[in-house]
Amino acid sequence: MFTVAIANQKGGVGKTTTAINIATAMAASGWRTLLIDLDPQGNASTGLGIPVEQRERSSYDLLIGDKAVAETVVETGIARLMMVPSTVDLSGVEVELVGLPRRTQRLSDALRAAGAEHDVCFIDCPPSLGLLTLNALAAADTLLVPLQCEFFALEGLSQLLRTVDGVRSTLNPDLGIIGIALTMFDRRNRLTDQVADDVRECLGSLVFDAVIPRNVRLSEAPSHGLPALLYDQTCSGSRAYMALASELIGRLPQMRRAA
Repeated sequence: MFTVAIANQKGGVGKTTTAINIATAMAASGWRTLLIDLDPQGNASTGLGIPVEQRERSSYDLLIGDKAVAETVVETGIARLMMVPSTVDLSGVEVELVGLPRRTQRLSDALRAAGAEHDVCFIDCPPSLGLLTLNALAAADTLLVPLQCEFFALEGLSQLLRTVDGVRSTLNPDLGIIGIALTMFDRRNRLTDQVADDVRECLGSLVFDAVIPRNVRLSEAPSHGLPALLYDQTCSGSRAYMALASELIGRLPQMRRAA
């Protein structure tokens, strides 16, 4: 199983929307996909239509309860896409983790024991660089960064890259960065173009060609408990995420897909 953390410590950058739709697109492409909701807000779980009553076991149990991945997954209603949901219990987990052994590697230990039931795993991280995100980075093979096309997003990116360097030196020397995904792109705003150009100039081929636009249908889809790819496959946001998933697959190592 190849594990991708989707992280950016800045909120409102389209991180959860990216996690939901990329995971859906990967599953539709034949990959046995697992999505772990590591955000206490549980937006990814809600966005995939997982009701609270079906979240008896959650990512909290992976970190604190020593439950196996197989004991916490739920079906999403999308073929080949399984999920470990989030609950409100996760909101206080960082305090509980402080006193536990291997506090930054609890998720890594759980995923290592998961076996080969899934081809790819995505981790939707909270918008902070605390113990939850550190657990995700310690467990991941690589990092995907959604980056909102606004000036202050660049400051947050530099901080995240410093954190990645720290994780490599202490927790996970093999952590890579598979790409930067530009989100909330608005061609009517000249600053948006400038930010996108600056990011591409600094990071080159690390930035995905596919750009995620501001799109009403992307915003509406979670309220229906659906990824945008199912809510409206023809909208510009869905088409952009399908293009992004295609690029992502091209960057992943060769792996056996589900039949």
